[in-house]
Amino acid sequence: MTTPRTEHLVLPGVLTAEQAAGTVAGILAVQREDGAIPWFRGHHLDPWDHTEAAMALDAAGEHEAAARAYEWLARHQNPDGSWYAAYADGDCTRVTDRGRETNFVAYPAVGVWHHYLSTGDDTFLDRMWPMVFAAVEYVLALQQPGGQIGWKGEDGGGRTTDALLTGSSSIHQALRCALALAEQREEPQPDWELAVGALRHAIRRHPERFLDKSRYSMDWYYPVLGGALTGTEAADRIEEDWDRFVVPGLGVRCVVPNPWVTGGESAELALTLWAMGESDRALDVLKSIQHLRDAESGLYWTGYVFEDATIWPRELTTWTAGSLLLAVAALGGHEATCTVFSGTHLPTGLDPDCCAV
Repeated sequence: MTTPRTEHLVLPGVLTAEQAAGTVAGILAVQREDGAIPWFRGHHLDPWDHTEAAMALDAAGEHEAAARAYEWLARHQNPDGSWYAAYADGDCTRVTDRGRETNFVAYPAVGVWHHYLSTGDDTFLDRMWPMVFAAVEYVLALQQPGGQIGWKGEDGGGRTTDALLTGSSSIHQALRCALALAEQREEPQPDWELAVGALRHAIRRHPERFLDKSRYSMDWYYPVLGGALTGTEAADRIEEDWDRFVVPGLGVRCVVPNPWVTGGESAELALTLWAMGESDRALDVLKSIQHLRDAESGLYWTGYVFEDATIWPRELTTWTAGSLLLAVAALGGHEATCTVFSGTHLPTGLDPDCCAV
């Protein structure tokens, strides 16, 4: 009998109720008592993947565990509003990468809004608002005159002006969720509205403002997943490079021409397709990566080198499992997940084509 907690995580050909529960249990087994969710035990934690795993827990009804993950972020936020790019498992006060990547810093806003939509917990929202506000202000301090976001800050205040399309697209979603949080609190943020519009305009109209990473599948689908491209623009972009990145029956390449498909990119593409209204094709993609499932742990291997028929690397990552659960939750109609990824009910900020060219 499917339980209410996981009924929207059951998807024929992808997850049974027992398998869904096993995947959720796999993430919980990796989560530390302090709330931290590393990639896997013994590896590092980064704020983006930590948040994605926490969102998967909320989608599964594990709200207390998800809240602990966000409390961890609040305790470890830097005074300038940022987080470091990597923290050691086992001693999450030890930083292993002191870069402050802007998409990492922005993404907790998506998770906090997702948690609030999942729980309706106003007290949680009150506690997390200062964290989200400081993070967004840090990120927008790296926005360039063309709208794109510099991808990283450094210790001592150094900041790069170079922007990444994937990172900026993820930030676009995060800023919209932050605006939703601000609206819920009745604290308008007009500067954020201007910023998200300028960013969307850069993503839609000015690819030259971003470093060329077009070999990576994330640069292909993230402008759609992050909500900057919709409708015909989104459909055209996905169709244009479908055959370049999708390996039928196996998943999505991380980078061309490497013969390597990855579970995380595949699940994110499925989520992208769902957001475009292409649920049947999303389901096919999710079915294609079930060869990455580890039956014992319920988690998923990061990737598969298909020329060698080899699992590589030998990592069962919480974020791969998290991305799959979120894609399944969207297909299953989980309201909070649908809201943050469809973008239909998220603030849009200033219309992108009102921005200066």
